This record gives sequence, structure tokens and C-alpha cells, in this order.
Amino acid sequence: SFFQVVIIIHHDHADWRQLYFYFYLSMTVLHCSFYFLSCVWYSQLNSFTSLIIAIHTQDLKVVYEDEHIVVVDKPAGVLCVPSKNNGSSLSQAVFEKYGSESGRADKMVVHRLGMDTSGLVVFARTEAALRGMNTLFRSRAVTRTYEALVCGTMEETEGVINMPLMRDYEFPPYMRVSTEEHQRALIGLSVEDVGKKVLERPKESLTKFVVVGKEEMEGNAVTRVSLTSISGRTHQLNVHCAAYGHPIVGDKVYGINGEAAPNGGLKEGTSASRASVELQESIAAAVGDKSMCVHAKTISFEHPVTGDKLSFESAAPF
Repeated sequence: SFFQVVIIIHHDHADWRQLYFYFYLSMTVLHCSFYFLSCVWYSQLNSFTSLIIAIHTQDLKVVYEDEHIVVVDKPAGVLCVPSKNNGSSLSQAVFEKYGSESGRADKMVVHRLGMDTSGLVVFARTEAALRGMNTLFRSRAVTRTYEALVCGTMEETEGVINMPLMRDYEFPPYMRVSTEEHQRALIGLSVEDVGKKVLERPKESLTKFVVVGKEEMEGNAVTRVSLTSISGRTHQLNVHCAAYGHPIVGDKVYGINGEAAPNGGLKEGTSASRASVELQESIAAAVGDKSMCVHAKTISFEHPVTGDKLSFESAAPF
């Protein structure tokens, strides 16, 4: 493997033929592994589309509307934008009910929530609102908090999780915490081998958490927390909670026995109060096929056209 090559290099009697053999072998194994994983991912994608909940205009729970923007409370299981294999989405339903200046549903989208995440989503109806909202998000002038149930009892009442994230080369297309070991494994690989996103530099990621309460789910300890994604990376809340040792309840990707790397890509959770494997499995059994317990609870920003200060809140459904 690649690491055998490194070991041989450090020996005085290193043979160039051995180096070439092991390097060629390691590259062949990696190429085959990535091909296999991509096939697995596409098969998972097909099963994923069957879980999508269709939404129609009469189903929309509108929190706020004016001539420029619409704020909607999204249910879990609904896509914010259409997938390649499924046309039903929140953006399409909003477009059909309210329309947009551009005449296009995709030109209303300024941010998204994951399919399994419920909560507040803002859509733009006019070009001015679209430009204004995009500027607000780019400059981090939009404040959002999430409410979640996580596995186990968190001892800390509040804190900040500071762990850089990277695209997972072992479990594409998911994310993981970046470590020196993970970065070393990418040495010698090209964009053709694994794709551009896998080779991107790790991104600094910060998540603030505040414990709201300590509860039980069918006799299992869980903690209700308020989460703020300071850096806003892909799947950041999920990966950080898992890596901290308190994965989000019902997370079938980053939680126990999920599709992504366990513990956010680490050997174990970093918190001293991390939930045991047994507890996580018991909670997963109690949740079953129910939705993941994470909700976009609040959002605050200045109106993209009028400049008025707006703030909205939605109660978590769990």
C-alpha cells in the first residue's frame, strides 16, 4: 500500500523496484476502491429518491410573505430543490403558488435545508430580493439557529466545536473531519482519480452549541441543544455532532451504523461525555424510520429590499 512505500523509503537498502511495485499496487487499489464506492453511492441515490415526500401548494406552511420574499416552514422529508430523479420540491411548490419576477423556480432559491431537516427557508420573488439575499448570505449577515436532539447526556452546558471538514474519499459524497492522516492518504491522487472536491483543502468549521434541556426517548438519554453553524459548511452540524460523540438522533448518514464514516471520521467522539455505542444503537432502534431530529428554528436578517429587520421562529416538531 501507499504506507508501505513510505516505510521502505526510510530503509537504507530501499530497492527502486520495490518502491515502484508498491506504489503501482496502491494506486490500483485506490482506483478500484473509488470506482466501487461510486457505484454504491449511485445505488443508494436510487433508493433515496423513494423516500422523498411530495409537497403541493396547499401543503405550504407560510410564515411570512410580501412582494419580494416568502418564508416557509419546511417539513422533514421534502427536498428544497428538485433532484435529478424527482421533480417534487419546496421551491417548485412556492413558485407555483407565488410566481417570481424571473419566471423561474430556481431563481427563487437563496439557501437550502437538507431533505431530513425541517424548518425555516427563505425564497426570493424578485431579482432585487435575490441579489440582496445572496449578498446577505455571502457576508454572513443572516443569523440562523437550529434545534436538535442528540444522543446521550452532554455534560457541557455550552461550547464551540472547532474541527476542519473535508470531502470523504472513503465514503463519497459525504463529509468528514479532516486530520493529518486523512490528508496524507490523498498524496499522489489526481482530480481524475477522485474528483476535484475530494482534493480541496480542508475548510475551517465552527459550530456553537447551547444545551436547552436533558430528556429521555423511550428510556434512553438524549439532550436538546441549540446549534449555530458559524461557518456554514456542507453537513457541518451532522459531522460535528457525530465527531463530538453526540450524533443527532435519527441521523441515518452520520449516526451509528450510518452511510458515512463513524464518529465524523474520527476513531471516537472527542467529548468526555460521548454517548456509548450501546446507547446510540438503542436510540436508533427507538427512532426507527422516523425523521432526523434537527430543525431550523430561527432566522434573522434585514429585508433585502426595504432594509427592515426581520426575525422568524418555528417550533421544532419533535
